[in-house]
Amino acid sequence: MNFKVTLQPSGRSFEVARDEAVLPAAIRAGVGLPYGCRDGACGSCKSRLLDGRVIHGAHQLKALSVAEEEAGWLLTCCATPQTDLLIEARTVAGAGEFAVQKMPCRVGSLNKVAPDVAILKLQLPANVVLKYHAGQYVEFILRDGARRSYSMANAPHRAADGLELHLRHMPGGKFTDHVFGAMKEKDILRMEGPFGSFFLREDSSRPIVLLASGTGFAPIKAIIEQMQFKGIARDTVLYWGCRSQADLYLHDWALQAAADLPNLRYVPVLSEPRPEDAWMGRTGFVHQTVMADLPDLSGHEVYACGAPVMVDAAQRDFVARCGLPAEAFYADSFTSEADEH
Repeated sequence: MNFKVTLQPSGRSFEVARDEAVLPAAIRAGVGLPYGCRDGACGSCKSRLLDGRVIHGAHQLKALSVAEEEAGWLLTCCATPQTDLLIEARTVAGAGEFAVQKMPCRVGSLNKVAPDVAILKLQLPANVVLKYHAGQYVEFILRDGARRSYSMANAPHRAADGLELHLRHMPGGKFTDHVFGAMKEKDILRMEGPFGSFFLREDSSRPIVLLASGTGFAPIKAIIEQMQFKGIARDTVLYWGCRSQADLYLHDWALQAAADLPNLRYVPVLSEPRPEDAWMGRTGFVHQTVMADLPDLSGHEVYACGAPVMVDAAQRDFVARCGLPAEAFYADSFTSEADEH
């Protein structure tokens, strides 16, 4: 028995199988809903239930509180319909544009560019063309069925040479311990994608703030490459927050991008610069640096990616204190396995 889900205000509808959550059915139907982690951890898919009943699977209270659920909000990634549903959710043009594919891939190269960061280049099979939006991610499927998500760090027009991913080592992490320990060139991995609604809204002319912490720089890099490739000349400033200078693992790349793109400024920010860094640049929390430079964000769009604590603080403070319209904040929270428990 299937249930019918209808979206307002778009009027789009799709079928959801019994015991299936709303979001995977929407992805399968090519309906673009906003989402991030697909694990009930980030809250990106939060929508309002106008009519019908759902049962929620496991999720974090910071993504959907008891009070929010009682007030009629749901997480499409873990809400299973019990009846036909009417949901108020903005559809994301382009989010369902490219078919999700499962494929093998081969490790082309693995370079450790910081003490705890590796850049992984993957070769896809010759008969596979992976189409995606700059900013989207793929999931590795591990032998026990567990999944790990990583954003593409290169724009789609560069994917023919392989996919570039940036991985931070999480000690004790099932996947990254293997990456930083036993993984070698020519190893075969299995992955699925593309996923996510974090990509540049190209129909807008608003100035852009690109906000990254740590390896949250990966999808931001892809977006910058895409802007350069398409000749998008919107006024853009990139803020990249890291602990120390060694963590700015593609600092020279960012400097070069700002030199090549007349509309792009680059502001690196260190929260814990070391004495040996002799750092003369900005210090502190990266989202607070944005607020100091741009106290009025009412005309901007913000694309934020990185640690959940940074993304959550930026969303809260930019909207409450800088006048950013809530719908002009686009985010990809890098929730780790530890964040989801």
